[in-house]
Amino acid sequence: MEDWLNQRLEAWPKWQLPAALPRPRSQQDLVYPDWFDGDWNVESTDLDDLSTLKHPVRFAASKNSRGAVVGDRVFNATAIGKAVLGEQLLGVEQAPQQVNRQLARLSQDRQLETTVIGRRESNLDQQTFLSDELVLQILHGPGAPRISRIETLSRYQLCDSTGIETAGNYNTICAEQWQARFGPPGETVSAKPLHVNHYKLTLTKQQGQTASSSLPADRATGTTAAAGDGR
Repeated sequence: MEDWLNQRLEAWPKWQLPAALPRPRSQQDLVYPDWFDGDWNVESTDLDDLSTLKHPVRFAASKNSRGAVVGDRVFNATAIGKAVLGEQLLGVEQAPQQVNRQLARLSQDRQLETTVIGRRESNLDQQTFLSDELVLQILHGPGAPRISRIETLSRYQLCDSTGIETAGNYNTICAEQWQARFGPPGETVSAKPLHVNHYKLTLTKQQGQTASSSLPADRATGTTAAAGDGR
């Protein structure tokens, strides 16, 4: 699995779909290494135009998956959405019994439906953690729905404040993300990216936080792997 992820990374930006990304079960969340546990401040830089985005993210142990660390998808999606869209984002809802599907309510009577339709991740016991998620996004609103697929490959590692990799610092995570946007499924047998992005991220643990509480019991079952990812 890790070999496939490294090969996928080496192929960027010349990705194509379909790709060997198994579809997760409805209660199968993306599981992170233990060192993700906590609340973090994220600074993300688009390496194409050097624009930056700042927002918080949260990861915590799930009660019904033996303490596996997962992202708080509603909190993280809301924080990222507010940073990108501002007041256009009215709220984010989690689909009942489906950890891989969220619905964002937008201004002007629009709704953005996001569903994870493919995922792979590396072993949790490595100093470097990789994950790859393919999501289907449907923007509902006036007119016909707008459908796209977005693949995001992320690589995380513990680092010090200068960005140097370390095995002993649990307060800073350095990351890169490679992302490609594709058209809707079914248009062609093999799809090429319509647009690609490359990001550099730094996650800094929030100071003064107490031990993070566990997420609700239905957050993750089956621990084989965004946002949510950091972006």
